[in-house]
Amino acid sequence: MFAVVRTGGKQYRVAEGDKIAVEKLAGDAGETIVLDDVLLAGEGAELADASKVTVSAEVIAQAKSEKVTVFKKRRRHNYRRKNGHRQQMTLLRITAVGEGKAAPKKAAAKKADAPVKDTSEEKAADKPKKAAPKKEAAGTAKKAAPKKAAATKKSADKSADKK
Repeated sequence: MFAVVRTGGKQYRVAEGDKIAVEKLAGDAGETIVLDDVLLAGEGAELADASKVTVSAEVIAQAKSEKVTVFKKRRRHNYRRKNGHRQQMTLLRITAVGEGKAAPKKAAAKKADAPVKDTSEEKAADKPKKAAPKKEAAGTAKKAAPKKAAATKKSADKSADKK
């Protein structure tokens, strides 16, 4: 059985046992995820109801794709820029395609074994004892003293007296 699934803005035709590289998905290597967005499903020439079909996949690894070189140039302006980019991707192995065959997601282990702490003591310890005083706003600061009047030139007055 095959299915067409959409993930990361792209569509992939998958069957059980296929390996595909998709845009980065959350999950560590070995985890099982379910691809929910099934667009088309079928076997041979017959099509099945895509809403009932589920696709489960196992995360093989989180990796980077090949390097893409970005080169910018403006002729006659001595402008050249060279950059590179490696897109994050997830490698998946399709484990099941079919109606209800998909394995559920692996749930994280619950911390039921850990003793329950009294949160009221923790909250009291987290609160600051006293808030720091706030600085005054720029508009409410003390006003600057008025400027003194400009001094008169004495040399100009003396030259006028000599004449």
